[in-house]
This record gives sequence, structure tokens and C-alpha cells, in this order.
Amino acid sequence: MGLTFGERLKHSWNAFMNKDPTEDKRYIELGPSNTRRPDMFRATRGTEKTIVTAIYTRIAIDVAALTFEHVKVDENGRYTETIKSGLNYTLTTETNIDQTARAFIQDVVMSMFDEGVVAIVPVDTTYNPLKTGSYDIQTMRVGSVVEWFPQYVKVRLYNDRTGKHEEKILPKKMVSLIENPLYAVMNEPNSVAKRLIRKLNILDAVDEQSGSGKLDLIIGLPYVIKTEARREQAERRRKDIEQQLSGSKYGIAYTDGTEHITQLNRSVENNMFSQIQYLTEMLYNQLGMTQNVFNGTATEEEMLNYHSRTIEPIASALTDEMARKFLTKTARSQHQTIMFFKDPFKLTPTEKLADLSDKLTRNAILSSNELRAIIGYKPVDDARADELSNKNINQSPEEMENNPITTNEKEDEE
Repeated sequence: MGLTFGERLKHSWNAFMNKDPTEDKRYIELGPSNTRRPDMFRATRGTEKTIVTAIYTRIAIDVAALTFEHVKVDENGRYTETIKSGLNYTLTTETNIDQTARAFIQDVVMSMFDEGVVAIVPVDTTYNPLKTGSYDIQTMRVGSVVEWFPQYVKVRLYNDRTGKHEEKILPKKMVSLIENPLYAVMNEPNSVAKRLIRKLNILDAVDEQSGSGKLDLIIGLPYVIKTEARREQAERRRKDIEQQLSGSKYGIAYTDGTEHITQLNRSVENNMFSQIQYLTEMLYNQLGMTQNVFNGTATEEEMLNYHSRTIEPIASALTDEMARKFLTKTARSQHQTIMFFKDPFKLTPTEKLADLSDKLTRNAILSSNELRAIIGYKPVDDARADELSNKNINQSPEEMENNPITTNEKEDEE
């Protein structure tokens, strides 16, 4: 039964028509405000103005596109079921009040690329992790490691209750410390990525200087400047030319026939651009990707190589460390772990999807409803659509007797 008009008026709420929470004393203070999101990742190692940040972002997006779950496996390490826990909720739906699970994973990877080592800190838990290991995680945050101790680390992370970044000393056993598997390529002082960043910053400085509007002229006067009077005369001549150039509509000035003008800001031939091209290509190769992966024209083989050499090591570093720190030995002995899953159909062309679907259903790998869910269709209300069987083979009499749908069809025919 629907609500009456009076009930709708009584219970309705509108964000713009209701009072500001600060006007109601029942509400707590909102806390400090910022014009920009304070917990958002920002590059701090000089990569924010270079193509390197775009490469790192591409990798982080692809890692976040994987599905991370708290699961149960069998004796052979094969996935059996997903565990409905607070940890699984943070990995699949909402990690904290500001981030979805996917945004959180991308934040972890970007912070790891920027700093080399990143910390994943449980913020809200069911029990105190300092006293017991049997706790479930409700929210998590990405933190940067400020200082290292033998058994503890000092991390700096965002406190969503105060709106500020705070430093906390926490035991290593409750903090996941993810080290970048590509640390030698990205974070070492003399790595290819750092060298490319330095070259790009130098190129930016040269471009900025050449585009600053300065003429960089040397005026050769027809007399020797050795006395103070000559220097004052030369200074007056320089200011006169400056006034002519700045006051002229088209920037034209005149000089004496005996004066010589030399311009210094002409392009200087160097091999910086070729060095940048070489370092960029080397960075692509050492990261296990090609430029085609970056611009979206990679072949199936290139994408497979990229996922196996770049994405898989990063995702495995995340899952291995979280399983080691967030799951107790008892939980791991019960075959609990954290795994990541990749959708193999995302890169499958449409013309190959039908043939692949036929092979998977014919060999009893996936059911019809499972395939329908993958391509975005609703499951059908048919028991045979959930069976792992070859639909192209006629069933035996024994199978027909055990199949309730077939039996009902027989009865309908009779």
C-alpha cells in the first residue's frame, strides 16, 4: 500500500529544502573543510608533469580492474567459494567512507609507484588488533611509511574523522607493507624512470625559457667600454633599444649602422629529444609493456604479455601481503586466502565470443546462465541452463529419467 499525501510530506527529505546540519545542535560539528579532496593521491616525486604519471595511471587502472576477494580454496589451492566477511566487503564494495574498492586499489598502486613502499592500514576493526589477531576489518586506508623500526612502522594516513593526515606508530604485523615489484625500474635514484623524469623536467625548463618572451640579444657597440662614461653610454643605448621594442606595435627597433646585433635564443642542436625517446622506449620494455598497450592498439599477444609481466606481479604482491597480515595462521590453515580474478572475456572480440562460448559450454566448463551473465544478459529460468553438460548431445534414457525438465516435457506430451 502506497503512502498517503500527508505521510509523504511528513517523511520526505530534500537536501536543499532542509536546514543546514550546523543549525541543529543535535548534529556534531562537520569538521574542517577543504576546497580539494584531502585524501586524494597526489604525485610527489616530480612525475606529475611528465608522461611517466600517465604510464603509471594506466597500469594502476588495469590492476584495479581485477577482482580482489577473500576466498576459500581446496587442498590444491583452487578457488571454492567467496567468504562473506568485512574484509571481503572492503575489497569488493566499499573500503572506506571516501573510496570504493576499485578506487582504493588504484590509490594503493599509484602510491606504491610514487613512494616505492606503501602501507595498507586497517582503521576500523571488530576487535583491537593490538591485542588479538582474530579481528575482521571494516575499513582500510592507504598510508605512507614515514619511519621504520625493527618491529614497528610510523605511517602517515588520512583520518576521515578529523579531516587531517596524522602519523601513527603501528606494529608491522597488522600493517600490510606492499613493496613495488618494479622498484629497481621505477624508484631507484638511477633507474630508467627517474632518468626519464629528469630529462623531461630539463626539457620543460628549456621550453619554458625559450617561450618566456626574452630576446637574449648582445649589442656590439662601435667603441671600447672601459671607462665609467662609456658604460653609462652603453647602458643608455641598451635601455633605448628596450623602450623601442616594448613601445613598438610590432616589436621593431632601429640601430646604428656600426652596431652589431647577435641573438642568442636560437635553437641549439642537442640530442636531448633522442635521449628522451630512447629512455621512453626502454621504460616501456622494462615495465613489460609497449606503446601500443598505452594507446589502446595492442594485439592479443601484447596484452597477454603485459598482463603476465606487469599486472600479475603487482596484483600478487598485493594479495600475498594482505593474506599474510590480515589473515591469521588459523584462517590460512582453514584454506582462507585473498585472491584476484581477471575477466578473460574483456579483451575477446565479438566475432570470437560465439565460438568461445560454444567450446566452453560443450566441454562443460561454464553453464549457459554463467555465460549469459558474462555477456550482460539475465539468466533464464530453466534448470538445464544451470547444468554443466553438452547440449548438442542427446541424453541417455537414464539421464532423461534423472532430468526433471525432460520428465515434465514427456508428461506434457502424453
